[in-house]
Amino acid sequence: MKSVLIKLSKIFHTLKYLRFEQFYYRALYKFIKPKVVSPVVVSVNSFCWNGPCLFKQSIFENHNVCFLNEVGVVKKNTDWNSGSHAKLWLYNLHYFDDLSSVTYQERESIHYSFINRWIEENPACFGNGWEPYPLSLRLVNWVKWFSKKESVEQKYLNSIAQQAIALSQQLEYHILGNHLFANAKALTFVGAYLQGDEAESFLNLGLKILDREIKEQFLADGAHFELSPMYHEILLWDLLELIDLAKTSHNVKLLERLKNWELVAKKALHWLKSMIHPDGEVSFFNDAAIGIAASPAAIFDYASKLGIEHKAPLSLLTTNHASGYSRVQNDNYTLLFDHANVGPDYLPGHAHADSLSFEMSVGSQRIFVNSGTSLYGVSKERLRQRETSAHNTVVVDGQSSSEVWSGFRVARRAYTQLLKAKESADNITLSASHDGYKRLKPKVTHTRTINALTDSCIITDELSTKSAAKFNLHVHPDVEVKQIDETSLELKFGCQSKVLLVSTHACFVEESTWHPEFGKTIPNQKIVIPFTNGKLITEIKIQKE
Repeated sequence: MKSVLIKLSKIFHTLKYLRFEQFYYRALYKFIKPKVVSPVVVSVNSFCWNGPCLFKQSIFENHNVCFLNEVGVVKKNTDWNSGSHAKLWLYNLHYFDDLSSVTYQERESIHYSFINRWIEENPACFGNGWEPYPLSLRLVNWVKWFSKKESVEQKYLNSIAQQAIALSQQLEYHILGNHLFANAKALTFVGAYLQGDEAESFLNLGLKILDREIKEQFLADGAHFELSPMYHEILLWDLLELIDLAKTSHNVKLLERLKNWELVAKKALHWLKSMIHPDGEVSFFNDAAIGIAASPAAIFDYASKLGIEHKAPLSLLTTNHASGYSRVQNDNYTLLFDHANVGPDYLPGHAHADSLSFEMSVGSQRIFVNSGTSLYGVSKERLRQRETSAHNTVVVDGQSSSEVWSGFRVARRAYTQLLKAKESADNITLSASHDGYKRLKPKVTHTRTINALTDSCIITDELSTKSAAKFNLHVHPDVEVKQIDETSLELKFGCQSKVLLVSTHACFVEESTWHPEFGKTIPNQKIVIPFTNGKLITEIKIQKE
């Protein structure tokens, strides 16, 4: 009975934040399924897509494919929807990202064969490939690829139009966020490429959604509102491609929006710059992994080619107030501090319970890392990677700061407040608190203060009520951890660099795992510091031999 009540509580505290349109469209799509005709496309607008191609090869000879570091074979009709692969893997199968891969020109015959098979073996509105998100990504890839051909057979243009009709009847208003943005981008690409009244309706619908969602999804400091650095990369890349489409197609309706799109992109580029490590890759807050989105370097290069200025340097302290992240960067180390909420209340699907966590690099070497994301779905491992213990912050009474559950759900969630962000000549002070543990008995507020000095960083964790708590610190796998005494540890990396960690309480080293990419698990170590007196001080000292 108790477990039933707990589940009902989670469901209630999840659903109460949703928007009316999310309920409405979820119910609507249960009863009304898309009805797709077989359109005949007369002509296309003659532009040639020349944007960058960055994906790794994923389609090979003899029907072999590889997605998310997992290989597969697509020989039979049923393989497009095989139960032996995870849903996300099957989605990737239907994206056709290989058409936009670095070496796509080497595989034209394979691509035609794969496209022909998809059309023949995926009847309208059946299977994973006709769901709105894979529809959206595939349509963009097909439009870009076919726009480079001197002539395109009627059947391919008809299929693009048919897929766009199916997409327009199942737009993801029940999810919103990055999914709806992807839908709008796809309709805009199709509408700019095809000619005719139907194409014009695709374009108008796509732009109508974009007008609403760009304003909604990009915050005042440039962050994508789901607060995942990985999804920020994805949505920023989408925005850059829309800018590129406007300039390439010379479509009047797109050109009318170009100036605003460029202003949003400029802010988004600055936010991305503030959220990457010195190794050039993103930090792991919320759902984040390397290799899914375009790399920051590729994004900055694309923006430069599009003429979008983004060269403004970062200061010693950068605080993104709208999104809730701060960056400290000096000659010795870079520290990224999460004082953000879990994301938009109606869309926390990619949130982790990582309130007040941080990541840190010394030089170009990551030292303290959040655990990352290697899979989606509803497994125990998916849940573990979202829980507070998988991040560099404090767990109270064995509970997570936000009630993450299932694969993409959050019930009661932490709300965070930035208390101080102060910079002086030799010290930066950041202080923030969250109320995620107020649901416990007794209620607890967690406050973290970071004093960032030139060659050390002092982290003070305070709990409003004395409780059983643990501070977890996940160490990058390339860093060697050595216990000096009960309260001191030495972390070595490279030949001449080390970090000393000294705490007011006993430190323990445990085995753990790090997940920098989907489908990848790397053994690492984590430092666990239990405390019960309501206050913990941990100093990280940077030393060079």
